[in-house]
Amino acid sequence: VLQGYAAEMDNPLMAHLISPELQNKKDILFGNMEEIYHFHNRIFLRELENYVEYPELVGRCFLDQMEDFQIYEKYCQNKPRSESLWRQFSDSVFFQECQRKLDHKLSLDSYLLKPVQRITKYQLLLKEMLKYSKNCEGADDLQEALTSILGILKAVNDSMHQIAITGYDGNLNELGKLLMQGSFSVWTDHKKGHSKVKDLARFKPMQRHLFLHEKAVLFCKKREENGEGYEKAPSYSYKHSLNMAAVGITENVKGDAKKFEIWYNAREEVYIIQAPTPEVKATWVNEIRKVLT
Repeated sequence: VLQGYAAEMDNPLMAHLISPELQNKKDILFGNMEEIYHFHNRIFLRELENYVEYPELVGRCFLDQMEDFQIYEKYCQNKPRSESLWRQFSDSVFFQECQRKLDHKLSLDSYLLKPVQRITKYQLLLKEMLKYSKNCEGADDLQEALTSILGILKAVNDSMHQIAITGYDGNLNELGKLLMQGSFSVWTDHKKGHSKVKDLARFKPMQRHLFLHEKAVLFCKKREENGEGYEKAPSYSYKHSLNMAAVGITENVKGDAKKFEIWYNAREEVYIIQAPTPEVKATWVNEIRKVLT
């Protein structure tokens, strides 16, 4: 991909095949694939080769390089932009010519998906290795490596949702790290306003997608898109946010193990939130508690 497509975009002999709108878009199309390639080629592969005789100790490689695996997050965040560019120009003569020269059965987009597939494959490999390394030296490292890779996958997944937020005025990066995101049923009760809502149970809940950051929790409305691949990816229109400095939490709401309350400004606004399962509720309550303490 890097030699047969990316480098060809800078090849003067191929320039006449590239439409003007596609020029200078190399970084969008390929993201930081070159960075991923060099990391594997120069660093990770060499480390792995040191353990050919001791596969059960391979967890160490992952742990030593865990920082570098963040480059996948960058790649995945750029993927929707890359996809939409590819859709515009997929039938370009330039790409057809590159594919013909390489004698590839599949078109470029199949290869651009590889890094996304690769990072998800690592956790499967580590799980398999753990299965056969129960009492070996190195089992702890494998377990820790698996946990770390799953952490990166969660961050990749969360950030893919976060970049789909529309209508937020400020800079999301100023809200601190994104800790959790997920869909909930939400009932609201405001002390201010026309009349206090007495019986919440009668009212239909709103479906909201919540993003919990270190400094704020965002309430968004999910819009499903029609289409294929990343086109199907939902987008989230921003509704409102609560500053975590003024938030309180009630962990148990009578009559429902899946519900908890977030309240704001000394219960001036109360949000009753129903998670899909008690387990999801417990995870969220724990994360919110950590932020508050």
